Parts: sequence; C-alpha cells; structure tokens
Amino acid sequence: MKKLMLGNEAIARGAYEAGVRFVSSYPGTPSTEITEFCSTYPEMLCEWAPNEKVAVETAFGASMAGARAMSCMKHVGLNVAADPLYTAAYTGVNGGLVLFVADDPFMHSSQNEQDTRMIARAAHVPVLEPADSQECKDFTRKAFELSEKYDTPFILRLTTRLAHQRSPVEVAERVDVPVKPYEKNVMKYVMMPGMARKRHVYVEEREARMEQDAASLGLNRVKMRGKALGVVCAGVVYQFVREALPEASVLKLGLSYPLDRQAVRDFAAQVDKLVVIEELEGILEQEIAAMGIPVEGKKYTGRQGELSVQRIREAFGGEKAPQEPALPARPPVLCPGCPHRATFHVLKKLKLHVFGDIGCYTLCALPPVDSLESALCMGASIGMTVGAEKAQGRDFARHSVAVLGDSTFVHSGITGLVNAVYDRSNITVVILDNRITGMTGHQQNPATGFDIYNQPAPQLNLEKLCESIGAHVVVQNPMEMDRLEAVLKEELNRDGVSVVIARYPCALLDKRRRTPAKVLGCRNCGACMRLGCPAIERTDKGVTINAALCNGCGLCVGMCAFGAITCGGDQQ
Repeated sequence: MKKLMLGNEAIARGAYEAGVRFVSSYPGTPSTEITEFCSTYPEMLCEWAPNEKVAVETAFGASMAGARAMSCMKHVGLNVAADPLYTAAYTGVNGGLVLFVADDPFMHSSQNEQDTRMIARAAHVPVLEPADSQECKDFTRKAFELSEKYDTPFILRLTTRLAHQRSPVEVAERVDVPVKPYEKNVMKYVMMPGMARKRHVYVEEREARMEQDAASLGLNRVKMRGKALGVVCAGVVYQFVREALPEASVLKLGLSYPLDRQAVRDFAAQVDKLVVIEELEGILEQEIAAMGIPVEGKKYTGRQGELSVQRIREAFGGEKAPQEPALPARPPVLCPGCPHRATFHVLKKLKLHVFGDIGCYTLCALPPVDSLESALCMGASIGMTVGAEKAQGRDFARHSVAVLGDSTFVHSGITGLVNAVYDRSNITVVILDNRITGMTGHQQNPATGFDIYNQPAPQLNLEKLCESIGAHVVVQNPMEMDRLEAVLKEELNRDGVSVVIARYPCALLDKRRRTPAKVLGCRNCGACMRLGCPAIERTDKGVTINAALCNGCGLCVGMCAFGAITCGGDQQ
C-alpha cells in the first residue's frame, strides 16, 4: 500500500517498521515532526527531553539495555548532543541507535548554516542520506540494521527541503525486534583511557570494514547517461541534479560517510569530467580530491544556501530563469495577543540592553519592537549578561537583562543561572513563561505539566527551582505592563541575581473568546503602532483594527492616551 508522506513522517514510519521501541528528542525545526509522528504509534514509547544531550544519553541507555532507540534534532541540536555522541562512537551499541539530524540550508529557521557531515566525520559516525520520502523510510530501517551489524550509532541526515516535501511511500508491517539481553561489559561501555584506546582502534577497523562492504549494502547507485559529465551527489540534491542535468551520469551516495572510494574511482574512470554537487560544505569534493582524482564542485555552487534545479542549471550554463517582479517582503511577526510583545515593549521603554535567546521572542530584534540585541544559542543569554557585567561593570548591569523562554531555560539556561549565582553576579533574568515550547509548534516541556501525549506529568516549578539556586524570584503577568515596568525597575537595582518570571500563556493556547478591540475617534498619533501588532493597521484617516486578526488582548487600549480604543473583554 502506498501513502503520500512528508519526509519526516516517512522516517517515523520507518522507525515503526524497524521495531524501534524508544524515542527521545528535543523539538527543533525542521526535525520536530519526526518525533510527533512517532508518538502516534503505541508500540514506540516517546518523550520530549529537556535538551538534545539528555535525549541522546537516554536513547543510548535504551540501546545499551538492548532496545532499538532513536533521537531526533536539528543541526544545532547536534552540537548539544556532541558530547555523548563522540564517545558512543567508541562504545558502540547493543540495540540499534540512530540519530536523525535535519540541517537547514538557507537558515529558514536557524541561526547558522551547519553541515552535520562534518561532525559525523569528526566523531567517526556513519551517515546515510535519503533523497525522497521512500528512501527516508527505507534508509531508516536500514540504519537500525547496520547500527547493530557494525556496532555503531548511525546518523541519518536530512535537510529542510527533504524533511518537508511529500512523495509516495510503500508501507510495510512492523518487524518485532526482541529486546536484546543486557550484559555487563566494562571494557566496552566504560571509557576510561585504557579501554578507550582499544575502542579507538576498533572504530578505525569498523570504518575500513564498512568501506569494503559499501558496494554490497545497496545504498549507493550509479546511473550512466552521457560520458561528458559525471556528478557525485547525495540526499535531496540528487532530485535537483536529475532534473537540471538530464544528460549527466550520476553516482548517488546513500552512504555518504564512510565514502565508498572504489565506487568513486570506477565512476570517475567512466566520465570525462567529474563534479560533486552538494549543499553547504564541500566535504565529498575534498575527500575525492584527496584521493588524487581531478574533481570540481564548489566553484559552481558555492557554500551558502539551498541548491535548486534552477540554481544548478544556471551554474552549468543553462538558461537563467526570467526575472520575476519583486514581491513585498513579509517578515515574520509575533502573533496578535502574544505576551512577549508586552514584555519587550516595556524593555524597550526602559531602554535596556537585552541579551536575547532562541525562541519566538528573537523576532523582537526587529522593528518596531527592536529591543533585543543578541541571539547566540540556546541558553546563552544568561552567561552573556554575566560576561557583560564583568566587562562593563555594575552600572551596565543595572541597565541590562537576560531574556529567555521557559523551554529554553530548561534546555540550557539552568546551568547559566547556577553560574551567575555562584559567580556573585548582579544581573536580572527574565523568563518568558508562556507555558509551552512555542517556536517549534507547541511541544510540551518539563515546565508545562504535560508529556508528549498531552497527558498530565510532573511539572517543574520554575520559581522554586530558581529560588533553590539562590536567585530572588518575582512572578508577574506581562500583560499588566505598568506593573511589569515597576517590577523590572525594582529588580534591576537589586544586588545579586534576580529572576522575573513573566507568566502568561501563548496566545494560540489561550482559548478564551474575546471581543476584538475597536477604534473610535482616532487622532492618528501612532502610539498603538509601537506594539507591532499585526491586527493594528494604519491608514491616512487613522488606525483601524482588523477584527479577523485581533485577539482581544487589550494591550492597545493601554497604549492610547486619548481613550480611542476599547475592548469588550471575554465573551460568554
């Protein structure tokens, strides 16, 4: 039976068919849907972990105890998971262990362009790269088989385009893979120096064995057409190459690391010119060049952004696409009724230096709110604020805050807060507690009180946690902007570490029916426009409010000094 599936959905189906028993992940676009789809299969126990490091460690524990296990993340999440991954490559596995990592060329929803293959090579972890949804499913099944055969974790690498495209998938039944017996094996799983030295030798032997076996694994394939041009590629790029260069012969690598060198040599001998077409870094090109084979690649496509059929066609002398008229830019904005809008309006009003973090609120670096000044990585805002105080002094800290969301705080902010208290810092931290992991589509986290199945779960008490670390804590509703301003002024002048928990639910979670705001007798002063609410529209005759967009939160009412905006509040 065939079904039309997202790449991410097909991976979940492949995991189900492969007999996977446990999935631990942290949401990150474009990988999030894999775990969400996995949770629809009762045979697989799923969880949202606090961060990717914990997720991989937990999945590794399940693997070590004999179950097939997996963890899903985006490319920057692999940085967080790198610590256990590098050593898991030495220890090997018991039940199959696969990491599904989604890269994001062109940074559709990420802070950098990062190539997972570079980390995989450094960690000596094999990489599979599917090219469509069918291969997403098939390669997932294969990855678990190979993980157990070669005693190693595997990475299945996706990109945004592959994760979110749809194509037909032939589904099959689940294979019931028994949980393997657990056996104590100190030499294999305890990586003290004496054991690790032996396991490092094993890793190199394993890679050599995989390269020798590559031809028999059925993951790489050659499609010979003309002799003039031969293209080596992997993943979704294969689909682009096939359409853009129909006369070219192609070596499609499903197993991109370790590289099947003999296959490359054989293919190169059959074509006049060899080119590697790959997104982001020129990893395959460099490796083939190191073999002494004349090859080109990045001179045509560069190292930035997504590839496409048209981009490849033009790079190799094809006709350029007709110039399309420029469309108006539509930058992303916070939703109407978002509590972050209130918080950042107050932060801007107070003219504070705002050390930001990763979340919906990162948008507050843009006009008209434009108060956030940094966004480095998950949880970095606290450490950066501490560092800024050390560099600029106490007076600078009185005019600065660290801002991060509840999920981000649990992910990577807790240790930063521990350090701030331990380091005797004088900083103010604002935790934007909107009761959900909002930026990736409303996933639960330890502070929400629910698990991945939306069942009640033990709820992390943020205020007690922060108090136990040694911070002074105030909980404040950010929609009460005057009160929030007063609280911030007080806390900014407090010695030591202060935490303000700005608690109000995400506008998309708040199901109360409210009457949209109305404008009567607008004087066109524009004060309400400073909120940056998409429901507020300005015309030559004054401001109007789009009732179809308005959440009825009432923030604009308080912005109008002339009382021209009214809001009826909750409906019955």
